Amino acid sequence: MQLSYLIDIDITFLYTHQDKFSEVNICGMCESIFVALGGYLTIEKVHKIFYDKVFSHDWLKQYFVNQDQSLIEKQQTNFMAEKMGGPKNYVGKLPRQTHIHMYITEELFNLRHELLKNSLEEAKVPRDLIERWLRIDYAFKRLIVDESLETFHASYTFKRRIIVPNPSKDQSS
Repeated sequence: MQLSYLIDIDITFLYTHQDKFSEVNICGMCESIFVALGGYLTIEKVHKIFYDKVFSHDWLKQYFVNQDQSLIEKQQTNFMAEKMGGPKNYVGKLPRQTHIHMYITEELFNLRHELLKNSLEEAKVPRDLIERWLRIDYAFKRLIVDESLETFHASYTFKRRIIVPNPSKDQSS
């Protein structure tokens, strides 16, 4: 199933002007999704299922070598809780800064997005809340997906780069 959502939100604009806009209102329905989900317990459950999938996936796990899964789960839980109208407990970097050293293709993003969808279903999150969660998640795509390897190299010229080819594709063609 191809997941695609129309997002009319300029996330970069909202981050640039976050002093004027409540981050809770990143999408029109976000104010109550945190409460509708049952707060942190459900978000934590989904992220545990999700990152178990990510850390065991042949391709995705390579982006998390030497990373503490429980710390990433906690950070992502705080980040998403805040975006869903929950407490503002996230103290990490913004999505672009967090992922700038990683070459993330649309294929990789869509794979990750599908694993998130599967995790939400496995956690028995109601369909309407799954759709709302995925719209919020999808809104960040523009900030982390690289157009091409060339633009990635041009925009990120320092530190260690992480570029991981899809292991399921034949790289010789």
